[in-house]
Amino acid sequence: MVDWSLVEPLTLDPAQTPISAELAPALGGAADLSKVHSIDLERLPEGFRLQRLVFQAARKSFEALHGKFQGGRDYLVFQLIRLVEQFFDSDRLHIPSLYHQDPLRERILFALNIDLIVQHLLRYVTEQNRDRLESVFDEESPIGSTAYMRTWYTTKICHPTRRSQISHMVADSSWEQYAANLFDQSKIVTAYAKNDHLGFQVWYLWNGVRRRFIPDFLIRLTNGKTLVLEIKGEDSEQNRAKRAALDVWVRAVNERGGFGVWCWDVAFVPAQMQDILCQH
Repeated sequence: MVDWSLVEPLTLDPAQTPISAELAPALGGAADLSKVHSIDLERLPEGFRLQRLVFQAARKSFEALHGKFQGGRDYLVFQLIRLVEQFFDSDRLHIPSLYHQDPLRERILFALNIDLIVQHLLRYVTEQNRDRLESVFDEESPIGSTAYMRTWYTTKICHPTRRSQISHMVADSSWEQYAANLFDQSKIVTAYAKNDHLGFQVWYLWNGVRRRFIPDFLIRLTNGKTLVLEIKGEDSEQNRAKRAALDVWVRAVNERGGFGVWCWDVAFVPAQMQDILCQH
């Protein structure tokens, strides 16, 4: 099922999706521009029929979900086809160009961004009869700690810390240094650590590939909560996929219990950081 009121709009930017290409044979390691052939996808309408795109998106969704779904295979396929059709017909897909809202050009954009569309939709697909989230532990190192930090060497400038079990921090930007200074001085922070060489990572799926997301800071607040904080100057669909995976991770840890209360947030400008600490 999908709660459509919670689905964020997905923008398909035509400027980031070329619908034509030029091919030329190689001559001495360089393209022979005198023999360029142009391929225009708009001349291949049969390859972009809407029903075919629906089935393609449903197939990709099924490949991502079938191992986690507890119901029947046929029922899952049917439900995914229905959800994809609803997504295509909804106002959750935004194309910021009247020219590319022509039905054929729109279907071409759907086809060339099919992995992005599937990834976005799957963040909001849940089983109606799901009882709980189940944590999966790393067999080699199921529980991590800043106490396990080993000495490592760097040529970058290291800044001493006050409220971190790790003696020094490498600030990769002035923003990270500002964050560390804020954590060291804040009355609602008892401890923090920059997530560098700690091994704390969250796996997420992007364009069909399993990738690692390494949040920037782990912060222990005076109310006992552990805040996972990401610092991000610019946002993107991939960053939203990372945060969706982090949200699932945090909910799974909290449902399992035994590790305190966890929460997460993202700061897009330095001025937000104090408000985020107070909020949690």
